[in-house]
Order: sequence, then structure tokens, then C-alpha cells
Amino acid sequence: MSTVSIVKWEDVLLLTLQGYMDDETAVSLAERLASAVVRHGARAVVIDISTVEVLDSFMARTLAGMAAACRLLGADTAVVGMRPDVAMTLVELGMPLPGVRTAINLERGLAMLRQRMADGR
Repeated sequence: MSTVSIVKWEDVLLLTLQGYMDDETAVSLAERLASAVVRHGARAVVIDISTVEVLDSFMARTLAGMAAACRLLGADTAVVGMRPDVAMTLVELGMPLPGVRTAINLERGLAMLRQRMADGR
């Protein structure tokens, strides 16, 4: 079972994934996130996957789609906390999440996004 929260902090939305997420929940989450970006006028989104142990190809595509949708809505996005085994699996599947910014942890992800916002990107 998956627990998902979307928290607004200043002009950033933080989405934290915990546990297994089925395909239907992932699609619903993508829609909720896009709506939250618009509703809150978010300039940035951080998707924390630090507790995700398995990321299948559907969820990888969904993450990439979430990041692309957020960019189209004007919010820069970073996926943070990816585990080494998840990263290796994505590479082996041929899905290295092109176009998705990543950071090793939440602190670095926020710093990267804040710097991009300060630079006007």
C-alpha cells in the first residue's frame, strides 16, 4: 500500500512517495500533482522517492511524465533520494529518466531548485 502526501512549503510542493504504488494510484497521483501545481502556483516540485525500494517501468514513465507536466505548468521539478539499486534498475531497463533532474537528497534538491529559480530558469 502506498502513502502519498503533497505538502506546500513557500512556493515549492513536496511530494513524498512511501511504499508500493499500483498503476491506478500512480496515474491518480500525477493528476493530483498537476492540479496542486496550478492551485498553489508552485514554482518548483520535489518528488522524494527515498523510501521507494522498487521502481518498475510504468512508475518510471509516470515519474518522467509528472516532471514534464510540472515543467509545462511552470514548476521546475527534481526527483530526490533515489536508491542506488533503483538507479541501476532504471539504467538496466533503458529508462534513465531523460529530462528529469535528480538530487541525492532533499536538501540538495531544494538547493538546486532554489538556485534555478534565483537564476530565473
